[in-house]
Amino acid sequence: MNKLRLIVVSLITMSAAFAVNSAVAGHHEKGETVPATVVALAVGAEGTSTLVAAVKAAGLVEVLSGKGPFTVLAPTNDAFAKLPAGALDGLLADPEALAGVLKAHVVAGKAKAATVVTLDQVETLNGTYAVTVVDGVVSIGGATVIATDLMAGNGVVHLIDTVILPD
Repeated sequence: MNKLRLIVVSLITMSAAFAVNSAVAGHHEKGETVPATVVALAVGAEGTSTLVAAVKAAGLVEVLSGKGPFTVLAPTNDAFAKLPAGALDGLLADPEALAGVLKAHVVAGKAKAATVVTLDQVETLNGTYAVTVVDGVVSIGGATVIATDLMAGNGVVHLIDTVILPD
């Protein structure tokens, strides 16, 4: 569970960092530097420290710092706070379970928002989750997407408001 929490924390941190550093999500101002990896994006962001800690605890930093490309559905700190009491601590204490949860937030390949909204489902490294769009609000596996197209050298991050728990 520790690995899962670390992965989740890393994903959240990556997403938030990019969001904070981008004038417009998905777009870069001339001369703006894109973080090299989704992990670097999370580490530099506010609001994703829990995801970063989870990614570290799950031992997924090296994987998510690899070539990719990756699409990360990054839960924010607030998303982790919505977990039942003790759930996060339990995941952090069990790196294997944590890694499983975090892998439910990673899609192999680079899927920008314009592509995601055309899909009925996304296949993550740990499960397939429905994509719904209602009145312009996009949800994946029951989590609402709150920021999109946060770009890193090895992928893209979309911030979500809920931790996706695999079946």
